[in-house]
Amino acid sequence: MKITSAATAALLLLASSASAFFTPSSSSIVTQLASSTISSPPERIAPDAGWVPEWEGRTGLSPEEFVKSDMSKPDLSGMWECPLTRWNSEGIDVKAAQKEAAKMPHCPLEVRATPADNAMGAEYFAKNRDKLRADLLKYGAIWFRGFTLMQSVAGNRLMHEALGLDPCLDPLHSSGLRKFASERDALYEEVNKPSLRGHYIGLHNESTAKRTAAYAAFVCFQRATEGGGRFLVADGAAILAELNPVTLEKLYNRKIRISVSNLDIPPALPSFVKDGIKGLVDVAVAPKFDMDLEMIYESDGKPGRLQAVETAESPINRHPVTGLPVWFNNAHNHARKLRDRRPCGVPEVGMTEVFYADTMEPLDLEDCQEIKRASEKHITALSMEPGDVLLVDNYRALHGRDVFQGDRFHAVTWFTWDQNEEWRGNERRIVEKNAFNQAINQMMDWLPKDFESNQS
Repeated sequence: MKITSAATAALLLLASSASAFFTPSSSSIVTQLASSTISSPPERIAPDAGWVPEWEGRTGLSPEEFVKSDMSKPDLSGMWECPLTRWNSEGIDVKAAQKEAAKMPHCPLEVRATPADNAMGAEYFAKNRDKLRADLLKYGAIWFRGFTLMQSVAGNRLMHEALGLDPCLDPLHSSGLRKFASERDALYEEVNKPSLRGHYIGLHNESTAKRTAAYAAFVCFQRATEGGGRFLVADGAAILAELNPVTLEKLYNRKIRISVSNLDIPPALPSFVKDGIKGLVDVAVAPKFDMDLEMIYESDGKPGRLQAVETAESPINRHPVTGLPVWFNNAHNHARKLRDRRPCGVPEVGMTEVFYADTMEPLDLEDCQEIKRASEKHITALSMEPGDVLLVDNYRALHGRDVFQGDRFHAVTWFTWDQNEEWRGNERRIVEKNAFNQAINQMMDWLPKDFESNQS
């Protein structure tokens, strides 16, 4: 993932410009932001994990070697659009769903390469394709460990082609925040920016209420040079089974909504000016994101705050293929009460929040703490090293990333429904990134390298 909600920075860029048109000066917004800072912030503690495999110290290729693409391969830049989210969340018996989910095996399945496996190269994945695809559905994720093939961009592509996976765009590709590591190989950069290394990315499915990738392959080309940077994965079925039934029933019945950005407008401005800002942001910014967003003032109780909020969604969904009920939402990543209590490198304007959909009140601390407890009990904090790939069923397993030091290079390819044309749809990428998209990527590179001074 990433900065958690990729819409955040882009909304900030245009929305800040929009509000500047209506306000006396940029300093007034700075003053407003400063006045809204929490005077006594909660203690920030690094989250736990249930399983923490040891590092093995394996080495990989140099950056000059691992970034090379096989130019004899066709260009994949015209890949499929990310498919629409498959929702099947009505009429779920929560207690029965928990019993069913509890039967699932531990996620992820670890598949360690032998010398013979490595000697086969891509043929290993072609020969074992059917079993590996079946195991992906059974376990939710597969950690391919110690494979030399995937130590380069070219080899990583050979792997997913041998498995018959069909690449697609990131669900938020249109935001411009999804930067390619190798566009012609359908490979996006993961969150490697030095400016975000002190930011903990909580558990999430790569999903919005509107679009969700079917699968993903996260690859490590270079582990963090000065430590940290574990990749996090947890089974949505295990989290569902673990949650307190009362809390789970409450969240399922009330549903949730997620805000993806904040814009603090001086609350003393006249209503017609606020409405003008809201309308301008809605018209100028929302179309840049393939999300259903509603611009709402003061949802979290902060005077003058304008938030972009997704539509209501269920925190439980049935898996599109297996029908298994799973915990399918991004509350562990987006809930403000959790982000305020762990390492976080996002400025106030980029802080997300999770609301009960029926009242638009933020989740209370007790519910947030239960989501934290159940989620982190089932996190495996992977010690991914060069050539390691985590293949993820994006409807079943949630992922995230711990903080890191130094330089790091991970990447990801998203995949559509290769075995179901109706679910995949018929949309292919037809528009290149425009100047707006490129400006957003550049803005992310300008962010400070140390966020400690920005923590609220």
